[in-house]
This record gives sequence, structure tokens and C-alpha cells, in this order.
Amino acid sequence: MPPAAEHTTALLGIGHAGTRYRTGVVLELQAELAVAHAAVATELPVGWAADHGLLPLRTRVRDHREFLLRPDLGRRLDHPSLERLRQEAVRGIDVQLIVADGLSAIACQGSGLELLDRLRAACEARGWSTGTPIGVSFARVWIEDEIGAEVGARVAVILLGERPGLGTGDGLSAYLVHAPRLGKTDADRNMMSNIHRRGTPPAEAAERLALLIGAMLEQGTSGVSLDLDAVAGAVTTGYRAPQAREHLIEVG
Repeated sequence: MPPAAEHTTALLGIGHAGTRYRTGVVLELQAELAVAHAAVATELPVGWAADHGLLPLRTRVRDHREFLLRPDLGRRLDHPSLERLRQEAVRGIDVQLIVADGLSAIACQGSGLELLDRLRAACEARGWSTGTPIGVSFARVWIEDEIGAEVGARVAVILLGERPGLGTGDGLSAYLVHAPRLGKTDADRNMMSNIHRRGTPPAEAAERLALLIGAMLEQGTSGVSLDLDAVAGAVTTGYRAPQAREHLIEVG
């Protein structure tokens, strides 16, 4: 194994047999592609959010196929969810925390709850109110804008399964936006990706995200206008040395 392989989950120095990849490499690629396919195809079980103490909401998406084909519908709540949010969620808070399936319900069910709990604790330890924890099905990143605006949050944070790569079907991404409202763009957000046990573990990610939230609250902005110089070293993300590669094909 090349020395660099100790620091990345990418396939390095795979070798070949004649003009083809080695048989073991082909089988590994097929297995890791299967992980990605399984992650995208998995849906959150009915009642999952409520069973874990989250306010259960869903977007305007009708089914999983439509979710994949119509990202726009995954950015807005359906009417019953919007009414429930207005009636049951705490308003006027500092940070609204949201857990969602995104493109990997496996990640949501795996590290999602742990990251939510750790980030909530990190926020509350700093004196910030976090309101009602929310779980959303068939969600895209921008759903945090509508939810955050409805509850009057200063910052909205959505933790959702990120687009799977080869062998990584359980990665979470966190997207943060200051003063959430409809019409915000990706330029208004900050994000952290590769949150999983072989990347940035949830405990470490929670502290880094709390630093980002603090910078947003202090500066009154987020995205490209946020000055990260004071926290640059703390929020830089990257892979840790991975575990043995056979663990990469677990899908929960």
C-alpha cells in the first residue's frame, strides 16, 4: 500500500494486469459503487423523526423518485408541515438545528443524531438557545431557509446526508446560514462536509460548527462575507487516517 493511502480513502497505486485493472480492484470498485447506490436509494423509515424526539416535517416531494428528479420541491415544506412548524416550534431563537435525509438517509440515521446532540450541547454551553429540534424527510439544503425564517432564528443549521462517493455512503454535511430567509443562495452559506467516523468525527465537527456559528452571530453575516481568519485553523476540514478499507463498504 502506498504511504499516501494511510491518509485518504481514495484508491491509490491500484496497479493493473496488462491493459486492465486487477481483479481485486474491479471487485472493490463495484462494491464501493454499490454503497453509493444503496445510500441514495435508502429512505428514512416512517416515524423516524418523531421516534427520536424531533419535530417531524416533510417537503413538497411526494415520493423518492420525485425527490431525485425535482430538487426544487425538496426546498419547501408541504402545507401540513408548515402549519405544524408554526404551531409547535419554539420561536425567536439563536440557532435552529435541523436533521434531514438529503442524499443519504443512512448518514442521517447514523451520525445525524449524534452530531445534532453534540452541536446542541455545544451551542447551549455557549448560552445560545436552540429551540425545537427538527427532522425533515426528502429535504434539500435550502429547506433551512424557510424553517429558519418561520421560527425567527438568527442562524439555521441543517445536517443532512451528502451525495455519496465511492465507498462513502454515510457522510454528513452541515450547512449554516445567518438570518435565514427565502431567496438566500449558496454564496450566503458556509458548510462542512465529510462528517463521519473516517473523516471528521461528530464530536470534533460539533465544536468546529459552534465556532462558525459564533463567528456568524458576532459578525452578523455568513457565506462569502464571513471573515474566517479568527477561526480558520479550527474549521478547516479534512480526512483523518482511514480505517481498513473493508470497513468502507458497510451501509448500516
